[in-house]
Amino acid sequence: EEVEKLVPAAEAAMGALDGAVVWTGLRFAAGAFSAWALVAVSAWALPHLARTSRTELSGIIYSGVGLGIALTGLFCLAAAQPGVSARWLWLELGALAALAVGLTSPFVGRTLKAPGHVQSTRSASAPPACTGLVIFYGALGFGYILPATFLPALARDVWADPKVFGLAWPIFGVAAAVSTIAVARSLAQANRLRVWAVSHLIMAAGVILPSFWLTPVTIVIAALAVGSTFMIATMLGLQEARVRSPGNPTALLAAMTAAFAVGQLAGPLVSGALDLLDIGHHASLGYALQLAALVLTLSALGLWQASKNER
Repeated sequence: EEVEKLVPAAEAAMGALDGAVVWTGLRFAAGAFSAWALVAVSAWALPHLARTSRTELSGIIYSGVGLGIALTGLFCLAAAQPGVSARWLWLELGALAALAVGLTSPFVGRTLKAPGHVQSTRSASAPPACTGLVIFYGALGFGYILPATFLPALARDVWADPKVFGLAWPIFGVAAAVSTIAVARSLAQANRLRVWAVSHLIMAAGVILPSFWLTPVTIVIAALAVGSTFMIATMLGLQEARVRSPGNPTALLAAMTAAFAVGQLAGPLVSGALDLLDIGHHASLGYALQLAALVLTLSALGLWQASKNER
């Protein structure tokens, strides 16, 4: 609960402070705080949903990420008017984030009482090895971050009107919010690793498409393909961690989140390194997207094989 209060502070600080080094630190801090908040909420809510046999409601919890992305995108479309500085927008976003935290804090972290008829979440056998899970989750971070970062910029190259290309982010967020609810309800009995693998394949298709054909249609397809799968993969990965460490999943959740963060950091670094080859920004970004798609595809194959080994 305390960590999530630091996210608005980091966002507001981006509007109050200047400098590349400071901004890098603040972006890192905001990402770390928000990631840990997701881990904390997962460790708090998922065991309760499992005990009460209501795991299909997990989609509602994870839809909040996509909803936040969509609302932030729509807010920026409305607020980014001529004469309004980016500094002021960051301050406003920090205030909105603080309001969201204030409204939800009374409910987060409370002890959840389960009804009398609950199912045990403990497994009689030892949990399977989790190294692969951490690697696959890190691959998700690497594969998702490039399109998540550059889709609006790519959209700007094919649409001149900012009110149009700015919709890439809200579309991305709405797809993420809707997908988690739909999957949690319709695929509750499905093999998590296989659904996770399919999510990576769909995401890979969305990631690679704009690197070959940059058109309005491919931008929309990419936003839908990546937006509708990255939170499904996140949700399934964290659920799988809880199942593998039923007693106290926090350590495994933290390891997976750290791997995800490493993947997120590696994505822009790879793109920047390719920029140094002097082949043009669009070409270097295209190669980076193709590499991300390859990593996602290989991780999908690994997830599918893992699902077969554990049958």
